[in-house]
Amino acid sequence: MSEDARIYLDHHATTPVDPRVVETMVPFWSEVPGNAASWHVFGREASEAVESAREAVGAVIGSEAKAILFTSGATESANLALQGVLSFYKEKGNHVVTTRTEHPAVFDCCRALEAGGAEVTVLDVDEFGRVAPEAVREALTDKTVLVSVIHANNEIGTLNDVPAIGQIAKEREVLFHVDAAQSLGKIPLDVADAGIDLLSLSAHKAYGPKGVGALYCRRRNPRVRLKPVLFGGGHERGFRSGTLNVPGIVGFGKACEITVAEREEEAIRVSGFRDLLLSEITSALDGVTRNGHPTETLPGNLNLSFAGVDGMEILQGLPEIALSLGSACTSA
Repeated sequence: MSEDARIYLDHHATTPVDPRVVETMVPFWSEVPGNAASWHVFGREASEAVESAREAVGAVIGSEAKAILFTSGATESANLALQGVLSFYKEKGNHVVTTRTEHPAVFDCCRALEAGGAEVTVLDVDEFGRVAPEAVREALTDKTVLVSVIHANNEIGTLNDVPAIGQIAKEREVLFHVDAAQSLGKIPLDVADAGIDLLSLSAHKAYGPKGVGALYCRRRNPRVRLKPVLFGGGHERGFRSGTLNVPGIVGFGKACEITVAEREEEAIRVSGFRDLLLSEITSALDGVTRNGHPTETLPGNLNLSFAGVDGMEILQGLPEIALSLGSACTSA
């Protein structure tokens, strides 16, 4: 099979790295080899590059740079948020509210916390995959310390009403974590406007490199406190020990810079392709159902069901087209 015959449409699993991102990363594999924690000139250059990237990641979500903690990806970020909050605030309470459609990074972490004695309330969603903000309000108790909700569903693209949930959490003085791995680079989200206290991000869903992510952790009004889950050299203000992945972090920063400049135009472009593809498929075939919310959705998401057809048969019949039956993380 020639490479020209292949079509990549599995961008919710991972995106190709933007060539401009690769170009930015290259020097930090060889020409600037320093450890960002070292005091010599190479270390200082690496540290300056990391801090520049921290500014860029913060800017894309409306955050100050100091609130950004670099991690290995959104899975680690979500685990640090959930485990870190439950551990630090255990004297206040041990109740977490989440939803049935969370990514395994959140859902399985909640199950592990539950096995360790935490109380977890899992809320159902509507036919479009959205959780009702009022359902979140009704689930809160005086022992609730955290609400964790996905921003954009990684399979059907549905967007939750994060600002409404954030307002409810703020009124009840409950911390609010949002998994924004899938929405980064696709739609705008401002942590202050949405009342978000903790936000998990991943570079590789936004045309950045794999193996790097970030956790936004609010520093004031209120200042969010966490207990670390990794111990060692005290990197990232003591929240996440381990030598920083300088090339990856630099690439993440560049991907965020590109996002800020091109997101609006790109959303129009990919949503146009999505609508064209949907129109062509539904005009040619009967029994096609689009899953997810018709308007409150990611611009590039198209999740379809075909009556009487097994999804695996479709994948096997189109080996040169990269499609997915669901989340890559549920089939690992």
